[in-house]
Amino acid sequence: MLPHLILLTAVSLLSAAKDNLMDQCMDGKHHKTDPGPEDNLHGYCSPWKQKSCCSANTSHAAHQDQSYLYNFNWEHCGSMSDQCKTHFMQDTCFYECSPNLGPWIVAVDQSWRKQRIVDLPLCKEDCESWYNDCSDDFTCMENWHTGWNWTSGINKCALGKTCRKWTDVFPSAKDFCEKVWSNSYKYTDYPKDSGRCMQLWFPNDDVTPNVKVAQYYANLKGSAHNPRLWPGLLLLSLLVMWTV
Repeated sequence: MLPHLILLTAVSLLSAAKDNLMDQCMDGKHHKTDPGPEDNLHGYCSPWKQKSCCSANTSHAAHQDQSYLYNFNWEHCGSMSDQCKTHFMQDTCFYECSPNLGPWIVAVDQSWRKQRIVDLPLCKEDCESWYNDCSDDFTCMENWHTGWNWTSGINKCALGKTCRKWTDVFPSAKDFCEKVWSNSYKYTDYPKDSGRCMQLWFPNDDVTPNVKVAQYYANLKGSAHNPRLWPGLLLLSLLVMWTV
């Protein structure tokens, strides 16, 4: 009877750990408290309409060159090509709307957010197509989170930073994807059909592959990322000791 109880306890704890990392929204400037349906999500944000962490207003702002979201100007070094800009719109929608980022959410102490994602494994095709489509564009910064001149209210190149071709600032797709948002993403060799990497966008609005990937990593990381489970895990350890 006791071994059976131990097994049930372990299953319950692992399930709780996984659930704690699934279907959650970051504590960020424009994120909803909990994910829910949003019938009117705009453009590249539409794949998350069934369960979204962003509002319809946020989804519209995600498609503007310089929106109220963060006053961030993609075109800080002149016009950005349409194919490059498309990826940044998809990236913004992914960050603002996806409820499947739990396994990579960490706490931060920043004025505009209390949580962020770190080392989210990005599918190889997504990273490389993003990099290739921006290869003829220009920027002055390799980390777009910090170092800007904000005195005008929008981001401008800091003193001493000059606009250079994308491939001079970022020598490779890996370099770009990992540096541009200060290690929010991690470059991987995993293809989209591997079940081990996240995709930024889905042309058929079916985010099921990302849900399955998040569940996989939630199972791996859940108990370690949820301190509330530690008393239960300690009890489980004691039960195991008492039965041997």
